[in-house]
Amino acid sequence: MTLIIIFLIPPIAQPLSFHRFADSRTLLGIPNFGNVVSNIPFLVIGIYGLIRVARASVPAAIRCINLLLFAGVVLTGLGSAYYHWHPNNDTLVWDRIPMTIVFMSFLSATVAELVSRPLGARLLAPLLAVGAGSVLWWHYTEMMGRGDLRLYFWVQFYPMLAILLLLWLYYTPSIKVILPSLIWIIFWYVIAKVFEQLDYPIYQAIGMSGHTLKHLAAAVSTGYFVILFRKKYSSKTYPSITLKG
Repeated sequence: MTLIIIFLIPPIAQPLSFHRFADSRTLLGIPNFGNVVSNIPFLVIGIYGLIRVARASVPAAIRCINLLLFAGVVLTGLGSAYYHWHPNNDTLVWDRIPMTIVFMSFLSATVAELVSRPLGARLLAPLLAVGAGSVLWWHYTEMMGRGDLRLYFWVQFYPMLAILLLLWLYYTPSIKVILPSLIWIIFWYVIAKVFEQLDYPIYQAIGMSGHTLKHLAAAVSTGYFVILFRKKYSSKTYPSITLKG
């Protein structure tokens, strides 16, 4: 339904000013230093998450979904750093596609845990395809001179809304152990989006750009993926979800 609604509104073009960030200082030979190096936490968290998942005794479907999620976090750090080194539409593709991997893997993992493990596993490939396709479609429309971000916007926000809905529909007392982590993931993602919109005002106020803070807030959000995974598979009070399917 939400996907249909998004295409009932006019195409959303990317602002011409999108690639102009508040902090463009070069330090240590690194252009846009703050926006580049603030991606390091994604690499650290993503690699640590991959190690945790690889070492965990979990069902194959859960392992696959979470490995893709943390691989997406690592690729987000690399892709975002690459983009901010030389911001343009072509490099932005490699920033956005990894983020869609994270969004869609997170949704798939939530479905697997709250609804059905087989369903979550089956949804993974089509969700990833829609995520990557949203970026490729945007890039194609930009090259055609009629940029359209509608599908990409849907990919950014629908998973979070869907996860909140799933928590409401499938809530059980056993979910309490992971609920705080899920809420913090969404909370810090929202904070990151706020920082993104306040790039210039924050930079003028404190000398650190809102976009740099966006990266750090988003990294905190991904850090809760690790906490969430650890709680799900180390807590004896949460067996019903891990045994579905």
